[in-house]
Amino acid sequence: MIDAPDRVIPRFPSDKAPLAEAAIRRVLTEINADRNDLALTQGAAGGDLIFAGICQGRGVIVQFMQPFSEPDFIRQSVAVPADGWTQHYLSIKRKLTLPVVQIPDELLINHANPYEACNRWLLDTALRYGSEKVCFICLWNGESGDRAGGTAHMAAQVKDNAGQVIWIDTKKLW
Repeated sequence: MIDAPDRVIPRFPSDKAPLAEAAIRRVLTEINADRNDLALTQGAAGGDLIFAGICQGRGVIVQFMQPFSEPDFIRQSVAVPADGWTQHYLSIKRKLTLPVVQIPDELLINHANPYEACNRWLLDTALRYGSEKVCFICLWNGESGDRAGGTAHMAAQVKDNAGQVIWIDTKKLW
């Protein structure tokens, strides 16, 4: 997720978004992502929305799968850094061919963290197509995040389930 304006130690400053976009575009070109693919993402400000926008441009079907109601998700994970991310989210949403979906309540029961539960739900959804088709593209510094359920958690879950992880290392990118 793009840094909030008050973040003390930068992780993904907003001025690095063009570098992230170029790196994500390169990866999607390398794996030849196209209309035969499905991109699942929460749609948070930063890497998620950059990824979703590039996927749409390549004809990839995109679906937003979120840990809260959409208004709560936008408030917590899109509008936080400002910089026009809410408008970007809404622009991508207008082009979606699949509905924005919220995690079912029953999948939250045994999870203390809704982001971890949503990661598992995203992965389980992708695994229904076969583990050999699961490719997690992550824009990440390789460190644990500020809270549970971040990129480190998802990368570990994908690896544990025989999916492919393509890591765009932000420490090398900027």
